[in-house]
Amino acid sequence: MKEVSITDLLEAGVHFGHQTRRWNPKMRRFIFGEREGIHIIDLQQTERLLRDAQEFAANLAGRGGTVMFVGTKKQARDAIKEAAENAGMPYVNQRWLGGLLTNFQTISKRIKRLHDLLDWTENGTLELLPTRERIAAEGERDKLEMNLGGVKEMQRPPDAVVVIDLKTEDIAVREAARLKIPIIGLVDTNCDPGPVNYVIPGNDDAIRSCKVIVDAIGDVVAEQHAKFRAEEERARREREEQERREAEERARIEAEEQARREAEEQARREAEEAAAAAEGGEAPAAGADQGAPGEQAEPSAPTPQPEPAAGEEAG
Repeated sequence: MKEVSITDLLEAGVHFGHQTRRWNPKMRRFIFGEREGIHIIDLQQTERLLRDAQEFAANLAGRGGTVMFVGTKKQARDAIKEAAENAGMPYVNQRWLGGLLTNFQTISKRIKRLHDLLDWTENGTLELLPTRERIAAEGERDKLEMNLGGVKEMQRPPDAVVVIDLKTEDIAVREAARLKIPIIGLVDTNCDPGPVNYVIPGNDDAIRSCKVIVDAIGDVVAEQHAKFRAEEERARREREEQERREAEERARIEAEEQARREAEEQARREAEEAAAAAEGGEAPAAGADQGAPGEQAEPSAPTPQPEPAAGEEAG
């Protein structure tokens, strides 16, 4: 996990809060003191709370969860886009469309429309439209791309939201809180930290301050998300290999069964042929005992009689 030291936070100006007259009393516990009318944020707490937020985001991404990055103020736009794209996560850095979370079913239809228009652009369909319709479609595409381009791959509401500047993103915060989606927030001294689950007290008006916080969260999300994808890919390959082996085993068993059936069939035929041959050999022998039809039996030779004795003949 990327470690962010107090020195890193100090150099980025994370410790500078708002003017003391513009503070929110609920941020009192995060304020170290004041200097020249500016509240100074306690960076020891910022460091610890940032680490807690990193651990939460890392665990979520490591389980395949989705973390949305939100920051539409100009100081945060570039950092939000870069961190989210690097992590493969959705983001909003131009304009938050009301209902993006609470009415996602309707928003998803607009996302589908954006995909259709982008497909038309790629396959040349847009160029085939009449000029007026083509111009209107291009304008619609560009507007949707600006507002929804960062969430066009999002299939469902995210599992957590990272927010820079609660006041600017108050609608996003309310929607996430309504859906009980955990919020990680860079919270300045003029904001109410109440709705935020993971408060990171710090300056939300400086580019460097926004970037160091966003990068700290984005890097751990990217790292753990990559590990999850790698593990998912490994599991997929193992599953395919297992299915291949099972298919081969089924094929082997079927082949053996087929060979067994063929052998049994061959043996049956051979037995039938042998039986038929045996029956054909016994029939002529039986006929020979009875003689050919119409033949008469020859008379047997007479049995020789003994000659009479001499005395008997004289008498």
